[in-house]
Amino acid sequence: MSHLQKGFTLIELMIVVAIIGILAAVAIPAYQDYIARSQVSEAVSLTAGGKTPLAEYFADKGAWPSSADAVMGNLAGKYVSNITITGGNSATTAVTLQATMKTTGVNSSIQGSTLTLTSSDGKQWSCTGGNIDAKYRPSTCRP
Repeated sequence: MSHLQKGFTLIELMIVVAIIGILAAVAIPAYQDYIARSQVSEAVSLTAGGKTPLAEYFADKGAWPSSADAVMGNLAGKYVSNITITGGNSATTAVTLQATMKTTGVNSSIQGSTLTLTSSDGKQWSCTGGNIDAKYRPSTCRP
């Protein structure tokens, strides 16, 4: 009489668990980088939201505003602690919008880091400044 075996052996289960462990060891760091990139994208979108109001302000007044809240509505987000204007003290100097990432509640690789958006005329903008590592930036903002 033959006895049919049903189910998995202990060795087969251990092999499956080992394979899952190896895949998880590779996937978790990649997932953490993905999370950091998505959090940096909030900084990019918040600073990009100030491009048009700043250009209009410059076209109307002939100089840059002294603070970001003069032209922008959202100066903070879930991952961005604040957006400030640096530079741009006169019509001849470049203006820089600086987004600072929060120090808690964000990926540890970008905590407290900054992303800057710079323009001298309000028409051409560059987002390659700041101290956020290039691998966490969108491709258009990589130096």
